[in-house]
Amino acid sequence: MKSNNNAVIPEAREALDKFKMEAASEVGVDLKQGYNGHLTSREAGSVGGQMVKKMIEEYERNMK
Repeated sequence: MKSNNNAVIPEAREALDKFKMEAASEVGVDLKQGYNGHLTSREAGSVGGQMVKKMIEEYERNMK
C-alpha cells in the first residue's frame, strides 16, 4: 500500500505544523521547519507525547 501524505484539507497541514512547533517549544526541543533528522528518538517522542497530552486536555475541557 502506498502512503499518501497529502492533506485532505490543506489548511489542516499548516495548523498541525503550528501545533507541533508549539508542543516542541513547550518540551524544549529545537524543532525546525522541514527535515529534523538531528532529533533523537526521545526528543521526537516527547513532541508527539506533548501533542497527544494537549489534545486529550482539550477534549476533556470540551466535555464539561
